[in-house]
Amino acid sequence: MSVTDNLRPSHDVAPDVPRDPYAPRFVAPLYLGSALNPINSSIIATALVALAAALHIGVGSTAILISSLYLTSALAQPAAGRLAEEFGPRRVFLGGITLVLAAGVVGLLATSLPGLIVARVLIGAGTSAGYPSAMLLIRRRAHEAGLQSPPLGVLGGLAVAGAATVAVGPALGGLLVGWLGWRTAFWINIPFAAVALVLTLVGIPSDPARARVGSLRALAARIDLVGMLGFGGSLTALVVFLNTLPRLGWPALGISIVLAVALVAWELRAAQPFLDVRLLASNKALTRTYIRNGLTLLGTYVILYGLTQWLEAARGLSAYQSGLALLPMGVLSAVTARAIARRSKVRMPLLASAVLLVVGAVAMLFIGTSTPMPVVLAVSAVFGLTSGAGTVANQTVLYREAPAASVGTASGLLRTFGYLGSIASAAITGVAFHTHVADPGLHHIAWILVLIAAIVLVMTALDRQLARADRSQEP
Repeated sequence: MSVTDNLRPSHDVAPDVPRDPYAPRFVAPLYLGSALNPINSSIIATALVALAAALHIGVGSTAILISSLYLTSALAQPAAGRLAEEFGPRRVFLGGITLVLAAGVVGLLATSLPGLIVARVLIGAGTSAGYPSAMLLIRRRAHEAGLQSPPLGVLGGLAVAGAATVAVGPALGGLLVGWLGWRTAFWINIPFAAVALVLTLVGIPSDPARARVGSLRALAARIDLVGMLGFGGSLTALVVFLNTLPRLGWPALGISIVLAVALVAWELRAAQPFLDVRLLASNKALTRTYIRNGLTLLGTYVILYGLTQWLEAARGLSAYQSGLALLPMGVLSAVTARAIARRSKVRMPLLASAVLLVVGAVAMLFIGTSTPMPVVLAVSAVFGLTSGAGTVANQTVLYREAPAASVGTASGLLRTFGYLGSIASAAITGVAFHTHVADPGLHHIAWILVLIAAIVLVMTALDRQLARADRSQEP
């Protein structure tokens, strides 16, 4: 099938769909809503050192602000996808934006670390609605417009929006944090969410009228509430274990394993499973995509957070200077994502992403406080290339492999695996910089990253399904 086949009508176009179904009026709120999570990921990185000083805590203790957002997001992303399938993607999208607005207010007023954790949890829950709802809205729009699938650039735009946000986030965050203080990392959500809310109300058509919900018990069964709670409990216990490192919190790990086993047993019997274990076991291409995406983003975020802290604490850069230092990484990520979004084939971009991850990890072993800044910038830029190529290509594979009826939940799980990588990155940086931020800790991070990069490269090179899928896209 050629790329142009995507634009051929498969049925009569719905009368209320405009001539250009993916005009800026429609896609702008989707891209902005999907970018709210990367906004919070990138800007907080430049505020951690100042925040720790203001609250009189160690820099390593601020890792909870990273892991709390990503734990919440990891739980809420597939849940938001399931709720969007049940109640309508526009409704869930608007609900998420409203939560982000509330989180901005909470973060603005909070005076302690627990209060900031609450704000980050609300941010994680709210921003989680953006991506899976956007994927559902894009697929629904294609169906209404009579297209077999949306144009490549539309799907790629979701990844490009996130990459572009990461590109400007550190520099913008560093500038605002330097001028206005660390609370900027929280109140910045208020204007962004307000704009997204208005654009959504104006540009996204209302969801179709719903049938009656029925009893709460029937609703809980349809969304698999027990499965959601089991997944959440297992993941929460795992994060508690990771946050205790380097001390080993065996009880938390044991609870995580027990709940995971119980979750699998439950999902194998559930009529509408939240975590479709059978699908993951049978659709190995989809499962490999989840794992590959999580490991790639682990590598990206461990550099985003670890290098930022090292630049400020070990190299003595200000928040604004460290944000500017990461600008090449973000810009190359956005540019690469835009280029890959125009391609229908995915194997070569994924291989290139894996090779670049290895190169960047090895190069990090030779970085130190005496390394010239241009060299540091060049090494960090390598991770921008790997992030841009890997994120878009993995998203394309997901769209091809996921069942159409559950694309919301499947899209949420893709982000969940990415958040698991982000949670692990916070744990890695917290352990490496447990006592103080210095070159040895940065090199410990690099060695871990070398191992991760090697795994990604091997699993990508040996994945024959990627080549078969590419051949299916040929004319």
